[in-house]
Amino acid sequence: MTNDDGRHRDEAVAPDNTTDDQRQVAPTGEGAVQAAPADQGTVTPEPVRDDAAEVAVISKPAAIGFVAPAIGLIGLFMMFPAVWALYLGFTNYRLTGTAAREPEFVGTDNFTRALDDPLFTSSLWVTLIFVAASGVLGQMGLGFTLAWLFRRWRGWTRRTIEVLVIISWIIPGSVVAFLWRAFLDGSDGTLNAMIPGDVTTEWLLRQPLLAIIIFNIWRGTAFSMLLFDAALNTIPPSHLETAKVSGASAWQTLRDIVLPSVRGHILTTVLLVSMWTFNLFTPFLLTGGGPNFQTEVMAIYVYRVAFGQGQLGFGSAVSAIMLLINLIIALVYFRMLRERRKKA
Repeated sequence: MTNDDGRHRDEAVAPDNTTDDQRQVAPTGEGAVQAAPADQGTVTPEPVRDDAAEVAVISKPAAIGFVAPAIGLIGLFMMFPAVWALYLGFTNYRLTGTAAREPEFVGTDNFTRALDDPLFTSSLWVTLIFVAASGVLGQMGLGFTLAWLFRRWRGWTRRTIEVLVIISWIIPGSVVAFLWRAFLDGSDGTLNAMIPGDVTTEWLLRQPLLAIIIFNIWRGTAFSMLLFDAALNTIPPSHLETAKVSGASAWQTLRDIVLPSVRGHILTTVLLVSMWTFNLFTPFLLTGGGPNFQTEVMAIYVYRVAFGQGQLGFGSAVSAIMLLINLIIALVYFRMLRERRKKA
């Protein structure tokens, strides 16, 4: 054995005391990778690019092209009529006469005239009573009560109730109004037939405001019930079970657990029901705004002055006032919701 062979064998057996940073890989050919020296740091391998995981992003012009038709339709059928109606509110535009051909700009005269009109004040008062009694107290109160009572029902009974509720909600308002006129008719009405004795009360003439309030409660309770049913399903069952084990009564459970948990849903329902009821025109199909303007809500008042009397400019001004009231209701709602989120 030669000295060279011994030296090579000793080098193979001797331990390698060099560190990884000091070790350098000998080139093995073209394209060989060398480890970086200690003074140059460690080379981090580049991540493998997965083309399949990349998400395709459309360009800005393409995105604008996709949303442009929707924006155009909204602008054509919603924004333009609203702006045009607001403009007409500052003119004396009418359906007939010289004002129809050459309307004049009258400024805020229509708005001041509306605020000075006793029928406008009466209509606003009737609308507020109608919203509070039939919408907030009636629809929401009865809707929440039914949702709370039926929350434990399961199977075909619950499905049947849900179907009946949805059917009562999707029936057209004109059909519902016709049914209620037949129900409240003074001569051959169903309500008079149900009362013992020979009763011929004209309910739509004797109690017109109460009639449209009950009519709207029946019409819209289903919507509130569906919203509150979904809200009650978000409450964890463990909270209710804990209250039951602790000996809390049904009222205490409702006050301390249920209502705080669904407060946000209640605020949302108040906004939707209030704005929906405030702009409702369906009572016209039941009473026509009478008798003696006792059921003339704001929507009927606008219809009467704009189309019945041909004063489109004045009617547009009243519509703008209605829009302002709806905006105030929405702002109050958002303020209350913001305060609730801060407390939470």
